[in-house]
Amino acid sequence: MSTMKRHLHDGAKDNLTPLSTLDPDKINDFDELLTAMGRTAFGGRSLGEALDVLQAMVEDPDCVVVGTFSGAMTVAKQSKLLIKMIDEGWLDVVVSTGALMAHGFIESIGLKHFKYDPSMNDKALFDAGYNRVYDTLEPEANFTQAELVMREVMHQLMDVEKVTHLSSELICRAIGKHLSEKYNGPGILKSAYKKGVPVYIPAFTDSELALDVACAILAKDFGHLLGDKAPEELPFQFNPFLDLFSYSKKMHGAKKMAIFTIGGGVPRNWAQQVGPFFDVMSDRLERELPARRFQYAIRICPEPVHWGGLSGCTYQEGISWGKFVPPAEGGRFAEVHADATMAWPILIKGLQNRLAKKAKK
Repeated sequence: MSTMKRHLHDGAKDNLTPLSTLDPDKINDFDELLTAMGRTAFGGRSLGEALDVLQAMVEDPDCVVVGTFSGAMTVAKQSKLLIKMIDEGWLDVVVSTGALMAHGFIESIGLKHFKYDPSMNDKALFDAGYNRVYDTLEPEANFTQAELVMREVMHQLMDVEKVTHLSSELICRAIGKHLSEKYNGPGILKSAYKKGVPVYIPAFTDSELALDVACAILAKDFGHLLGDKAPEELPFQFNPFLDLFSYSKKMHGAKKMAIFTIGGGVPRNWAQQVGPFFDVMSDRLERELPARRFQYAIRICPEPVHWGGLSGCTYQEGISWGKFVPPAEGGRFAEVHADATMAWPILIKGLQNRLAKKAKK
């Protein structure tokens, strides 16, 4: 047994940051709520600190902010949060799953999602044309209606503009333009088009949007699928490198970079790989290129780190890949392990409150 006597320190004298008890009677808005949460512990502190990082990234005039989104956020009726971030100029780039954009597209043409009841039978739902996403229902009729709209978009691209090479960015821009011209009401791709924010879907063919594009092609000539037509005879070529180079060019010109992530998956990884990509080009191609590191980063995701997947990967781990600026060199990160439908709305309202009060002052 050790007989060494410990010297007990005083936290205040050691300049440690004291915590504060959250007092609901002193909270009048979401800014004050998140500020108070940031002085507590656990998930509450993480969300409170995320507001400080979010404010810093959107107010930094030298910063290009990338938003990455996965999970069924539009089915879960969170689309106006993303629309708000685009409309307010808080996002300069959007990277998403195709499913999230497809369900948002359905919303933007006036179609509805519905509540699932646990007493419902999944086989009966299939027979009735209802697709279930956890506790929400997407009518198959929605996809049918959306495909008709996509045929109009693809007609414009293929027959009118005679585009020969397409990418997810170009298709999303065309959808946004069509929505702006033909439909009233809000829409993610509509806002992105109006604000000039590029939308990239790295795994584009893994989505209803891609199936709609395929149907538009096959409606003109089914031989592309089951006939003897060669791939090069398609009316256009889909080239994912157009997305990669477009995104990389935009990030090349950024003085600083920030990333705001909901979920993880392909959108997060694709957006973050810009750092290693520039390192690889500099090394293997012997080019003088700037190091690309995200200085600000926020992620809201319930995925734990111990499965080893990218969705749960910490920013600290990402530093080893050359994706983030280390905290010692000015990097500011916030990682919120939570359901985005609970944390994201609070964070956005907190930022709205904080910036509104700052503007009044």
